[in-house]
Amino acid sequence: MSDFRKETETVQNYVGGEWQAPTGDDGQNVINPATGQQVTHVPFSTPEDVDQAVEKSRQAFQDWRTTPVEERIQPLFRLKQLLEDNQHDLAETLVREHGKTKSEAMGEIRRGIENVEVACGIPSMMQSGTLLNAAPNIDESAPRKPLGVFTAITPFNFPAMIPLWFLPYAVATGNTFILKPSERNPTTPYQLISLVEQAGFPDGVVTLLNGGPDSVNALLEHQDVEGVSFVGSTPVAEYIYETAAQHGKRVQAQGGAKNHIIVSKHADLEFAADQTISSAFANSGQRCLANPIAVVVEDVYDEFATLVVERAEAINVGNGLKAETDMGPVHTVDHAQKVKNYIQTGIEEGADLLLDGRETDPEMPENYLGPTIFGDVTMDMKIGCEEIFGPVLGLAAVDDFEAAITRTNASRFGNAASLFTKRGDEATAFKHEVEAGNLAINAGTAAPMAFFHFGGWKDSFFGDLHAQGEDMIHFYTDKAICIERWPSR
Repeated sequence: MSDFRKETETVQNYVGGEWQAPTGDDGQNVINPATGQQVTHVPFSTPEDVDQAVEKSRQAFQDWRTTPVEERIQPLFRLKQLLEDNQHDLAETLVREHGKTKSEAMGEIRRGIENVEVACGIPSMMQSGTLLNAAPNIDESAPRKPLGVFTAITPFNFPAMIPLWFLPYAVATGNTFILKPSERNPTTPYQLISLVEQAGFPDGVVTLLNGGPDSVNALLEHQDVEGVSFVGSTPVAEYIYETAAQHGKRVQAQGGAKNHIIVSKHADLEFAADQTISSAFANSGQRCLANPIAVVVEDVYDEFATLVVERAEAINVGNGLKAETDMGPVHTVDHAQKVKNYIQTGIEEGADLLLDGRETDPEMPENYLGPTIFGDVTMDMKIGCEEIFGPVLGLAAVDDFEAAITRTNASRFGNAASLFTKRGDEATAFKHEVEAGNLAINAGTAAPMAFFHFGGWKDSFFGDLHAQGEDMIHFYTDKAICIERWPSR
């Protein structure tokens, strides 16, 4: 097993192939959600730190862009193996600073590794069109070319996976890359970049830059940054999109979600209940692919409600490093209080509280919540239309399958949706009519594999090209047109 950077009192930046401390006066402590103990401290970078990082990346791009593509992917092959070798240690760090379970952390890292594997195929994926004799004695081609310095601003909920949605594709296509991870759990990205360092990328090709909002704004406005990727809430995604676009940058900004599960009267209800519980409460509901609303055809509503409550009551909430834990704490005390406020709002709005997740062991820290389930949730309720980002599931009864699709499409979000049915005609209608970018049939979570793009719609996404897959090739390169004529005299 390789020796990568262990947890430290203060995380550092990685700029130009060197580890160095951010020079800003601001920063914050990183707290283990399960214990309330400090994990590390993250200082914030100044605009001057950002300028230095971008300049080092710009300089590195000059040589990296002309490095043969077969050479560019060799560090990715090494990174893939380093991630495999260190995944248990990386997962334990992730649990300590995020709160999710060890199995969830291992799954997250596996998803990240898949993106590294796909990016190793860039020599084929970057190939573009060529047409001989496009005109008399003229051949024409459309080569793809890298553009320069790209950055990704990534969230707290998947600090290992989401950076790997972007980093491998950016560097494999010949660009240089700056990662600005969430300040809430920076140690996982810190260790991830230490493995990138060991993989042997030239200095400046990959940069780690820690910071807060000022650091983000400096990147969004910097004239030498060509493009920005973001994952987070819808209000911030919209801000990122507008600000970066105003400064002439390519942008892909993934926003929030309020995903729906449709349960047909023709569904396998036991299976649908299992999948719904997994989808709603994995990662304590803190993920954009969670399905916090189940729209159930009235004929089977009561039976389905009974099944999900039974399963949710059996969930063991605790420290994610313990084998018996099914669900860890919510990430912070402040966010746990926000979720509790939503629960109280749901009660006041008239929803039927079937299971109250606020009733946890009083000796546990305040950010521990159990699963909460509401029945009779309507679209005009806050819990029915706003993203809670916590372990809260709402059930809604509708007259028939067509009404379920109408209810699903009424949401302003369009990140994902799932359907449970045994009928092919319902599956076909779901695929054709539901207004969401990630769809699943008889699966609780519509998580695309790395060789497909991750496609939110509506207020869940701002931009044109999504994360993962072929979209990343288009995002990180531009096509030139080359017309060749070689006259005989």
